[in-house]
Amino acid sequence: MKFRNLLLFALTWSLLSGAAFQRIPPPAGGDSPWQALAAGIDYQEFYLEHPNHLYVTRMQRDQANLTLDSSIAQGRLSGGLETVRDMAARYDQSIAYWDGEWGARYQVVAAINGYFYDTESGIPRRGQVQSGWYARRFDDRENASGFAWTMERQAFIGGCVVHPRNKQLVKFLEAGEELNFDGLNTPRGDDDLVIYTPQYDASTLTGDEGFEALVELERPLGLIPAPAMVEGVVRVVRDGQGNMPLPFDHVALSASGAAAEPLRKLAQVGARVGISQEMRHLQPDCRTPNLLDWSGTYAAIGGSFYFLKDGAVQALGELGAVLRSPRTALAFNDRYIFFIVVDGRDDFSSLGMSMVELALFARNRLGARSGVALDGGGSSTMIVNGELKNRPNTEVQDPAAQEGRIERAVANGMFMAVVLPRELSGRFQVGQALQTTGETTLRLGPGDNYAVLAALPAGSTGVVVEHSNGLNGVLAKGTYWWKVAFGDLVGWVEEEGIR
Repeated sequence: MKFRNLLLFALTWSLLSGAAFQRIPPPAGGDSPWQALAAGIDYQEFYLEHPNHLYVTRMQRDQANLTLDSSIAQGRLSGGLETVRDMAARYDQSIAYWDGEWGARYQVVAAINGYFYDTESGIPRRGQVQSGWYARRFDDRENASGFAWTMERQAFIGGCVVHPRNKQLVKFLEAGEELNFDGLNTPRGDDDLVIYTPQYDASTLTGDEGFEALVELERPLGLIPAPAMVEGVVRVVRDGQGNMPLPFDHVALSASGAAAEPLRKLAQVGARVGISQEMRHLQPDCRTPNLLDWSGTYAAIGGSFYFLKDGAVQALGELGAVLRSPRTALAFNDRYIFFIVVDGRDDFSSLGMSMVELALFARNRLGARSGVALDGGGSSTMIVNGELKNRPNTEVQDPAAQEGRIERAVANGMFMAVVLPRELSGRFQVGQALQTTGETTLRLGPGDNYAVLAALPAGSTGVVVEHSNGLNGVLAKGTYWWKVAFGDLVGWVEEEGIR
């Protein structure tokens, strides 16, 4: 303990002296000035004396056509890993829920890796909000949660959170009855009512026992405390079948044991449903109320060391905060959001940073007021317009890797994007009969980033069905998509595959 405190003191003193932030001669070309990647999104590399090489993107917070969002490896929180580059490609040109409606598209400009994850299961730790969906619950009564970006373009770093069970509600509007649900996107236990969103997997992954109801929602199921609610309509029920497919704008109410009987009684096809969920926000002591409100959060991800708070560098004595390592971080001030990646484990070009060093850089060089670290080490990755910018160091040598750089597959991430306006094709009409022109895939949503529901042979006949948010013919992933019923199968097909 004495050695650790001495090390922290010596390192902090040297940093506060200012020596750590003198410029050194960079490689050919020098420190780049801010380079415009899109209107309101810029990129710059920094070379520091220790030595350290940093990669930074910044996004103007007041630009209405720019946003942040979180990414999910393989599109499933049930346990998948993917490189940051592949996640960025997955969400580029995909549709999003932005400004109150589905259908706008992302142009992904910059992306970084996310929070820590279970290396065996691929399941991310802590919580996640994606495109307005509360997709994975943050841990109750941890003294820190993560970074949040709201639909009102506010940014904050969360403290302790609690999910009161009596505030997680499914209300059947005509019947006037309420049920408490027990979990969100977690494996269903005995006598549980669990809600599954499209971020969980292509289906609920449940067994044949129990009862499930598929609910089409008018908007994503986010953190909406009662009496407010997200409303929807029950479209499909399954009794004793399980493994309900999860279309992109639906949730499944999945119950087992004693919890199944009331759901079986109330969840009839056509029933209107309202869902509320509350997450109380507390200070890090997990007792004092926190005035920052998670309601309306659009994107969020877990965070580790809260290294910069209201402009004050935080004293963090844990060994993982003191040692110099590759780092990934989110920082912000009133004008910008910053993505920061630091290379490390290289004595000649970039040592990596401690949390104090990272805080001082973010504050003194970028003007940030708050900052939180994400997963670092070999996971630290910066992608700009599909190109790997930094040199991830996984302590593994692979001659086939680009210049020795190895991109680690991770569980989630964050990205900056231009929001492109919704575009629709008028080629077909609701109720119009059609057939597939060749072998065609029926997907769970409009875009090839969604899972395949069925493979349709050439000549399969179907009919265009209405979408409640008017998305028929929406442009996504480079083509137009239509909601079509082929018998009992209802999903999305590319315009080129039907006539």
